[in-house]
Amino acid sequence: MSEHSVKAKLNPPVFYCASGLIIFLVIFTAFMPKTADTLFQSLQASIVHTASWFYVLTVAIILITVAYLGLSRFGNIKLGPDHSTPDYSHTTWFAMLFSAGMGIGLMFFGVAEPVMHFLSPPVAESGSVEAAREAMKITFFHWGLHAWAIYAIVALILAFFSYRHGLPLTLRSALYPLIGDKIYGPIGHAVDIFAVIGTVFGVATSLGYGVLQVNSGLNYLFDVPVGLTTQVVLIAVVTGLAILSVTTGLDKGIRRLSELNMGLAVLMLLFVLILGPTIYLLQAFVQNVGAYTADIVRNTFNLFAYEKTEWLGGWTILYWGWWMSWAPFVGLFIARVSRGRTIREFAMGVLFIPTGFTLMWMTFFGNSAIDLIINKGVASLGDAVSKDVAVSIFVFLEQFPMSGVLSFVATLMVIIFFVTSSDSGSMVVDMLCSNGNDNTPIWQRIYWAGGEGVVAAVLLIAGGLGALQTMTIASALPFAVILLIATWGLIKALRVDVAKRESLQLNIAQLTPANGNTATSWQERLGNIVDFPSKPNVNKFINNAALAAVNSVASELKQHNIETQIEQDEKLGRISLLVLLGEELDFKYEVRRRSSDKPSYVEEDDDDSEDKYYRAEVHLREGGQDYDIMGWSKEAVINDILDQYHKHMHFLHTVR
Repeated sequence: MSEHSVKAKLNPPVFYCASGLIIFLVIFTAFMPKTADTLFQSLQASIVHTASWFYVLTVAIILITVAYLGLSRFGNIKLGPDHSTPDYSHTTWFAMLFSAGMGIGLMFFGVAEPVMHFLSPPVAESGSVEAAREAMKITFFHWGLHAWAIYAIVALILAFFSYRHGLPLTLRSALYPLIGDKIYGPIGHAVDIFAVIGTVFGVATSLGYGVLQVNSGLNYLFDVPVGLTTQVVLIAVVTGLAILSVTTGLDKGIRRLSELNMGLAVLMLLFVLILGPTIYLLQAFVQNVGAYTADIVRNTFNLFAYEKTEWLGGWTILYWGWWMSWAPFVGLFIARVSRGRTIREFAMGVLFIPTGFTLMWMTFFGNSAIDLIINKGVASLGDAVSKDVAVSIFVFLEQFPMSGVLSFVATLMVIIFFVTSSDSGSMVVDMLCSNGNDNTPIWQRIYWAGGEGVVAAVLLIAGGLGALQTMTIASALPFAVILLIATWGLIKALRVDVAKRESLQLNIAQLTPANGNTATSWQERLGNIVDFPSKPNVNKFINNAALAAVNSVASELKQHNIETQIEQDEKLGRISLLVLLGEELDFKYEVRRRSSDKPSYVEEDDDDSEDKYYRAEVHLREGGQDYDIMGWSKEAVINDILDQYHKHMHFLHTVR
């Protein structure tokens, strides 16, 4: 089975078909908003009525699967070659996860949702202490592990097949275990087009609704008028900032904005904790986490089958659909920033770190708001939430000292969250249309970032944002089916990967040296261990002993009618042998020059002031094996190639 490499920086079928369909749907929704809204609302109502059980079961399976993968033997597998290391620190990684996946929702619903459940709970008496408990349980349930599990499984599927097996970092790669190289044909194009449309519409609707909150904040702070003109100008400003960010790349624009927003979020959280009822909030957080954990299984599978209510369809099913509709975008972005982490580190990090912060946020804001209504008599807060969700956080912050400063920080956070959502969304769409490449021409990034702003502005003016949001959520049903199939394919591929890793542990007896001189053999071996070679010496070894060994093995394999390929890169210091095995997984053995820091105890010679030394490391298809063969004889290198080839053949035997 040979690797299928895709290097083109634009995939025309995906780019042009997605653009055409987006334009068509925007025109339809803009010119016939009522018709579109009726059509999509009817579709959504039908899905909620007939398929709510499927949504609930799908999300439960996804959560169980992600937890299982993190805790099982699969957890040791890296999202990348065996020698890879994470591209980003834990702090930066978390900041980017948080900003792309959940940030803007917390600003919009951190106060509003707990208060709405408190005023209108599914089972308890409205406004009671029991309603307050239920409100926080429900909020935790909607914003907790389930949401992040959906993002995590999509990201895990994409990262594994892209970084571990060299497939494009696009949604089509999730289907590789099922349809193989057909992902590069019409089926793969259709999956990526679906992801592009979902991402553009998801970001555009959020951008359209988000400017309502920004407009409310600016009106509160600076008396900026609330109206359509102001909102369109705000969309233009946010889009312009997103274009500026996305053109500077992931490591500059998106990364720095994410870290800034994470810092502001922590600051805001501490303000609310310190200036609010501190002890009560800490007690409530501990109790809320306990209640959430205790009821998670019951709530996960609760369909209110015995208590007939429309509440489930109006809340939980819509949330599951919304998280799944955003999963292609957020999942691909998480995959892009998670290269080099183990599956265990990834699963535990994506599930628990953002969830922990989210639950803390919901407690400090939600419980503070409920406390204001119950114990402080601030009924206006409940009225504000019922009237306009967008202004709820500003009415809430009015109750604190330094409310003007807090409202300014909140408005700034909303703006930055929208910029990071827009620029990360644009980057994802650009990758989907470019065979997974993120190093694309600037015009492509500008096209998508600007396109999201145009879609949001047009539909805000025409009144079609609600219809578009409903359509996006309804699209989660077919995606849920695809996701379950892809999850099964991931587990199937992971089993093969584990079998390969275990086969590499097979012990094969080493052959004795060709000269038979054991004394010379161990002395040479010790000399290699205590030596710290220079780059020229390692280059000489690779171009002589390693190359001769590779040529000898290739020549012998040819005698057995086995096809091989040899590649050499003298500049990078590499020599590789590829054994082609037809429909089965090819064998690859490569020797690479790698630099490393000298130990502190090594005394440098006057003519050698380098603080680096060089190794000749062995790499297989799975990545670097972290052992050095510098100084080995040709026969020893041949034996090592045969050892690894023997292990590979054993692996193929175990998976046939």
